[in-house]
Amino acid sequence: MSFMLGITPWPAVSALLWIVLIIAPLYLVRGTAHKTIHAAAHGLHRSFRIASKAVSRSEKNLALRNRDVLLAAGREAKERIIEREFDRINETVRKDLANYSSLHRALSESIDSIEKDHQQAVDVPPDPPGWVKAVEAVAKMSAAEDRNSVGNILGDIHRSLNKAHKEAMSAYHAASGKRHQLLRRMRPGWRQIQQTLTKVGKSVDSLLSRSVTIDRHMQEYEDIVHGQDRAVSVLSSSSLVNFFVSAFVLCIAIGGATINFSLIARPMAEMVGGTSLIGNFRTADIAALVIILVEISMGLFLMESLRITRLFPVIGALPDKTRVRMIWITFSILFLLAGVEAGLAYMREVLLHDELATSALLRGDGGATATAQYMWITTAAQMGMGFILPFALTFVAIPLETFVHSLRTVVGLFAISLMRTLALALRLFGNVFLYLGVLFKQVYDIPLFVPLWLEERMNRAAETDGLMTRARQ
Repeated sequence: MSFMLGITPWPAVSALLWIVLIIAPLYLVRGTAHKTIHAAAHGLHRSFRIASKAVSRSEKNLALRNRDVLLAAGREAKERIIEREFDRINETVRKDLANYSSLHRALSESIDSIEKDHQQAVDVPPDPPGWVKAVEAVAKMSAAEDRNSVGNILGDIHRSLNKAHKEAMSAYHAASGKRHQLLRRMRPGWRQIQQTLTKVGKSVDSLLSRSVTIDRHMQEYEDIVHGQDRAVSVLSSSSLVNFFVSAFVLCIAIGGATINFSLIARPMAEMVGGTSLIGNFRTADIAALVIILVEISMGLFLMESLRITRLFPVIGALPDKTRVRMIWITFSILFLLAGVEAGLAYMREVLLHDELATSALLRGDGGATATAQYMWITTAAQMGMGFILPFALTFVAIPLETFVHSLRTVVGLFAISLMRTLALALRLFGNVFLYLGVLFKQVYDIPLFVPLWLEERMNRAAETDGLMTRARQ
């Protein structure tokens, strides 16, 4: 600074001279500098805009790909649901309506029997008694005839009337009793018909309700096939729910596998040696982990063979005979491994008892024998856990399949969100560099305010002179 201010005897003059020497080149190259700043700013702006458009196109392609994946997964899941509903309807028809001919025959026989009994139970009016004709004959007799004979006839009629009345009432009571008996015999037939019709009605109602369910699933399937936006949004939300639920269940399964590992790691150290290492890990830990992984693999193969999951299409496409053999083989291996784990759990408890007994003997404690009498409870519990946990880990295949299928959708949605954010950031940076170019131009002109002010005054004066000259002309 002292050198710069010492080029003349007067520091102020030196400073003014340096200012003139700096501002003059800056003023002379002002146009070129402005063009350079403008080119750099617009170049960066266009570069970021092009990058943003490229990311946006990639995001759209990824969104289309994710949409196709969603629709394909939803179509496959909906096809499985519809197939299951049709299987249920087939089972219902086969079980309830396959014996329709025998059911119809039973109904016909019951109805014929009821009609026959009903015809027999018809109330038949009794025949009019014969004394009616006798009364008519007496009424036609002339008054001159013998009155004694008329009295005799009337007495006979009275006696015949009483006798006929008694016989008619007895016959009527007998017929009524027979009709009541027939009506009582008709009651079980009516009940049987009612029960049969109720059963048929329930079967038909079940078919109708299932048909309504199938119609709903078919409508959803058509929406998925046609790629409706509503179907895509529903599948996206369902995929997110399935992802988090399956992840939660897999975390629980990992906890169960950890407990299983702790049950067999210690006795495995007694079998393969507790000091041997493979790399930086103990051989016993690796052996216990391999056993658990083999159990999980057998569980996956068992679920695939049962066609509960579809992670391996090759297993599902096997012939039924081969698939059944694979079911028995995987189940046998899984059962043997569960037995091995139960034995290792028992061995672990035995080792623990030996350590407790040794420590009690060293301490001179005599209460360990009384405590050991109840150790069979923990031994049985550990053996049960060692036998049950391998079969429980078998069902990990179900949430694992859901997690794998939903992971594609979740990763796609996350990548789409990331690309949208990146495209927005690139567009924002492009605009920032564009306005930074304008800002740098203004900053470059700040030291040149004096010559720029003079230039502006000169331009105004020139414009004024030109206007006055044109006015005089």
